[in-house]
Parts: sequence; C-alpha cells; structure tokens
Amino acid sequence: MTFSIYEASAPLFVRSLRDMRGWLDKAADEKAEADLLTARLARDMRPLPAQYQMASDSAKNAVARLCGVEAPAMADTEASFAELKDRCDRTIAFIESVDAAAYGGGEEREVVLRFPTGTGYRWNGAAYLTGFAIPNFFFHVTTAYAILRAAGVTLGKPDFLQHLGPPNLGPAH
Repeated sequence: MTFSIYEASAPLFVRSLRDMRGWLDKAADEKAEADLLTARLARDMRPLPAQYQMASDSAKNAVARLCGVEAPAMADTEASFAELKDRCDRTIAFIESVDAAAYGGGEEREVVLRFPTGTGYRWNGAAYLTGFAIPNFFFHVTTAYAILRAAGVTLGKPDFLQHLGPPNLGPAH
C-alpha cells in the first residue's frame, strides 16, 4: 500500500485548521477578544489574525498547486474570532472540495513560487509539500497557538492535537 500526496496534505491541513478553529472558542471563553486580535509574540511579527490568514493561505495554496487548480481568493480582512472561524471553514471547504484523484501526479507537478522581490523557488510537488508547504503551514499554526498561550489562554498539547480525540488504548496491564 502506498502513501499518497493527498494523504500527506489534505487531511493534515483540515485537521489542524479545525484544531485552530477550536482554539478560538476556548480563547473567547477566557480572554478579551479585542486584546487577542492585536496580540503577537514579538513586535516584528504579525498578530494573531495574520497567523490564521497565513495558515489558511498556506493550506489552500498548497492544495491548489499540487492539484493544478485555482485556490479561492480570500481577502485578509478578518477582524473578529467569528471571521477567523469562517476563514477556517472556507479553507476546509475548499480543501474538501478537491477530489483525492486530483492529486494524482501532484508529487511530480512543477511548483514555482515567486516572492514580491522577484526571487523564489522551483520544486516538484513532493519537495514543495515536504520542504516548504507543510513547514510553512505549521510555522503559522504554531505561532497562532503560541500567541494565544502567551496571552494566557489555557491551551495545552491536547488542544494542539485535539483532532486525535480521546486515547483509543486502555492502560497496559
């Protein structure tokens, strides 16, 4: 049995975006939303909404590039937890709308990424996914988690991995 580029990307992105969505519910119960929307880890880093936006962009653009489809445009205008949760939902809906068969050949598809400076990278899909898309996605996921945690939201590792649900093994005897 082979492990596909679809299995290495879409489910991972969806699970983590759902986890991130859940963090906002916990944050809303514990802290002032307005304070968290401006929170950041360091002055030269972007605030919480940008971390959600960039995680969303990383996931939807990776799927689009791997499958040779157009990613939905999403303006980076979210200014509330409700809007950030909607952004997560729209990103998940896009990822889930792309049939697993569309990923066929994605590991060999050429991916070219250019930055505003004109520099960039060229990869095949497998190298892009494992060397850039997944690390970049998790940079923003982890930064969002860290911003909330540093602001005093009682998130823990079970929240970061809430998609696992409760343990499926009992105590060893």
